[in-house]
Amino acid sequence: MPGEIASLTLPLFVPADRPERFLKAAAAGADAVIVDLEDAVAPEAKAASRDLLVEGLAAMPRAMPVLLRINGTDTEWHEADIEAARRLPLAAVMVPKAEEPGDLHRVADRCGCPVIALIESAAGLHRAVGIAGASERIAFGSIDFAADLAMAHTRQSLLMARSTLVMAARIARKAAPLDGVTTAIHDAGLIAEDCAHAVELGFSGKLLIHPAQIAPARRGFAPSQDELGWAKRVLAAQAGGAAVRVDGAMVDAPVVQRARQIMARHAMPAGRSDICQ
Repeated sequence: MPGEIASLTLPLFVPADRPERFLKAAAAGADAVIVDLEDAVAPEAKAASRDLLVEGLAAMPRAMPVLLRINGTDTEWHEADIEAARRLPLAAVMVPKAEEPGDLHRVADRCGCPVIALIESAAGLHRAVGIAGASERIAFGSIDFAADLAMAHTRQSLLMARSTLVMAARIARKAAPLDGVTTAIHDAGLIAEDCAHAVELGFSGKLLIHPAQIAPARRGFAPSQDELGWAKRVLAAQAGGAAVRVDGAMVDAPVVQRARQIMARHAMPAGRSDICQ
């Protein structure tokens, strides 16, 4: 199961208080479904939503990884969420506003499944390496992070934070992080561009909030035809074993590694749209 979490590229959020949407989310083509007990559910509806989870998830296809975003460790709903998570067939639990590695170890032990840590604050970013080491994977809660620092939610303003998370995951020897959401639902061009930007910085996935985002997000994570052609030329040239040039540049070990990374992105599965058929 940890390997499954490390390979996720496009998990899709669905509100925990809308169990009729769980199967639709599973059939939409995402890599996993994140059932959200936190931001998507009003305080007065959290208890009822939690009670619906056992029945709602029982109908989910076994091949679809299901994650549960619980409420934060400092909230009044956290303990009840943990108790519910222990009884559910989950691939992972997502912990929002992660700031303390110890909290993540405790959640993983009590829930009996891997933890994805959502870094959404300056304190979380400051402890990113420790948080990455204490979780199966980290993800960026970019909107909450921007609010915590009273900063604009733009690519330029978030560049340092995104790069820090990529480095933290690498230092902790974990899979590259999942990038935060794009709030635009039907702007396919923006979604694809945001994903391409995430790839450029070293992210290997992105959190999605609507099925309409899946197709453009996959396009954004896929290599361009120029990248793909270059990678194929590099690997073909390198197969001869001698020092060679491709497109006027020398091919050495890091160049070959980059070419292989591009080919791996090209080989990413096209999604799980047939999972409920």
